Amino acid sequence: MKIAIGCDHAGFALKDTVLSVLKTHGHTVLDCGTGSCERVDFPDFALAAAQKVADGQAERAVLICGSGVGMCVAANKVKGIRACVCHDTYSARQAVEHDNLNVLCLGARIIGPALAEELVTQFLGASFKTGTRHEERVLKITAFENTHLK
Repeated sequence: MKIAIGCDHAGFALKDTVLSVLKTHGHTVLDCGTGSCERVDFPDFALAAAQKVADGQAERAVLICGSGVGMCVAANKVKGIRACVCHDTYSARQAVEHDNLNVLCLGARIIGPALAEELVTQFLGASFKTGTRHEERVLKITAFENTHLK
């Protein structure tokens, strides 16, 4: 699977852990930055990675900032993106299975490397459950997005 990854300066330290997990599981990584701990603006990297998913260049993305919240807000501005902050394994899996989550957002100041590894593994190991009430709900969200967002 092709996975886009993006982080800001606060998420940079956790990025290596996530990259290692992605590569260990055989995924192709599209690195959207940042490349250091120097202060940057998180929307630049969230939007770049989310756009790769929206354009079909990547199937999913992982975004990392201090809390995960800023990245999540920015990513959800891209049409076709369903991003969520997940700091527990149930949410990381269930959000894909029920809500067709395609962008996982992590808070490097909230979780450590071991939990990040578990979250990414759960996120990438889950599949959306088509033909269920969950699919009907996601279709409602998509219909709203298509009629209300430009």
